[in-house]
Amino acid sequence: MYYPEEVIEELRNRNDIVGVISQAVHLEKKGSRYFGLCPFHSEKTGSFCVSPDRQMYHCFGCGAGGNVISFVMNYENLSFAEAVESLAERVGMELPKQNYSAKAREEVDRKARMLTAYKDTAIFYYKQLRSPAGAKAMEYFSRRGLSQETMNRFGLGYAPQSPAPLYRYLKSKGYDDGLINDSQLLKVDERGGWDRFYNRAIFPIMDSRSRVIGFGGRVMGSGEPKYLNSPESPIFDKSRNLFGLNFAKSSKRSYMLLCEGYMDVIALHQAGFDCAVASLGTAFTSGHAALIKRYVNEVVITYDSDGAGQKAALRAIPILRAAGIRVKVLDMKPHKDPDEFIVHLGAEEYEKRINEAKGSFFFETDVMASRFDMTDPESKTTFHRELASALTAFPDTLERENYLTAAAARYSISADHLREMVSFAGRGRSSESETGRLFGDHSPSRREKGRGILSAERTVLNWLTVTSLPYETVLRYVRPEYFRGEVLSDMARMIFDRLKAGERPDPAALIDEFSDDAELRLRASAIFGAELPEDAREAREVLSDNLRIVKKDYINNALRTETDPEKLQQLLTEKALADRMKFDETI
Repeated sequence: MYYPEEVIEELRNRNDIVGVISQAVHLEKKGSRYFGLCPFHSEKTGSFCVSPDRQMYHCFGCGAGGNVISFVMNYENLSFAEAVESLAERVGMELPKQNYSAKAREEVDRKARMLTAYKDTAIFYYKQLRSPAGAKAMEYFSRRGLSQETMNRFGLGYAPQSPAPLYRYLKSKGYDDGLINDSQLLKVDERGGWDRFYNRAIFPIMDSRSRVIGFGGRVMGSGEPKYLNSPESPIFDKSRNLFGLNFAKSSKRSYMLLCEGYMDVIALHQAGFDCAVASLGTAFTSGHAALIKRYVNEVVITYDSDGAGQKAALRAIPILRAAGIRVKVLDMKPHKDPDEFIVHLGAEEYEKRINEAKGSFFFETDVMASRFDMTDPESKTTFHRELASALTAFPDTLERENYLTAAAARYSISADHLREMVSFAGRGRSSESETGRLFGDHSPSRREKGRGILSAERTVLNWLTVTSLPYETVLRYVRPEYFRGEVLSDMARMIFDRLKAGERPDPAALIDEFSDDAELRLRASAIFGAELPEDAREAREVLSDNLRIVKKDYINNALRTETDPEKLQQLLTEKALADRMKFDETI
């Protein structure tokens, strides 16, 4: 951790979790807690719960959970330090920079210096575009139909024809060659620094917080490559950023438009479609999908209408689906891309095409059908078999039947015949699934048993954070060595240490102990997802059951390895007592 515990505690106290999360999720109060649709996975019934008294959130659907800092980290795709800084800025809290460790301070300072260097570079390019030297690039942007307001909003610029001026400018600002080189702004060698973007129209790339982290450039005149992007750097990860997201995340529209290029995004924003984004000169990835999922549950793909755009859409669709995002594909024919479409047909027609966008399933099957000769019976039959196989991907019976009926009408095949083919195609999948279920490494009983122990351990640890019983009384029922596993054992140790010191453990603070590892932090937050029943009698019964499970599991594991006869007898006695153990304290 870069900040002392008391600073983090003050930060959490000043940022009420309900207030922070309600800016991203519509919450409804039910009893003492708030519920809404989880922003981290697709769902129709709200299983996302926020507990203001404990300053925690938990999703009973996907298991996501944590405190206000982890929410900002996951929702905004930030590091722990960045989330802390964002929350501090939100409440006007000044962070004590001197409390960083020397190494951490150096790392954070260097990253901040790089961000400042990119900002200064963007300003340099911005001014060059609006100078006589940038006339060619200004003419290019104007010819593409961009207004001065749009150019200013996106910070468009120009890199001079000579590769040296930017280096001289950055040196005059006090940046050393090491930072300039490490930040990938310039190529630095014994001759000096050389701007990789020279003689290019410049598109600044910003992260979700509108900080410049890279650039895209289009060559003016002849030259290769036509388009060039910044290489990755300590502040620029192409798989974790999308062009235009800093604006699109605040759009009132319920979907995002996924484009291929920077000009497409800018043209759509200028036309009123402020939900357009594009990947950064690289193929669409699961990281991009996860980023989009933080803001919307639906994407309309608006890639180029040529063969390359069609293939790119086919690659993006399963990635988006896997992230729980509904997908449609917009038809821009007879035009190639959104920019060209807007110029020739206008925003109103584009809005109409969005409303008529084809569902991803029929986009895929239409592309599939185009590969077959529908006038040839054999070719047509082969297509129908592939169509039936595609329909087996729908696990929900009603949804599959609805698509089956629509597909039968669309491709001129009897619904009954198609249903038979789907049933036949599905038998292969069912057999594989049944074989895996029966003969796989994880039988249902073993999984169920594992979940029961894990659930019991979580319930008991959760109870320990709210109990007011003296430490000595707690030890009558449970001990820290009862808990196994990397996170559970560490969490138990920290909780018992606080109880021994006479403190009540704070779940929100405990989760921050795992801030350096996202997976461990998620597993730590899952411990505090479930709560004991509000009825005292029922709560005592639930706690008794779970205490027995935890203690007996510990004893059973000890019995497998213990060889001393006296200790074995002691363990057997403890196991017999555990069977009759009943929690009878006041809750």
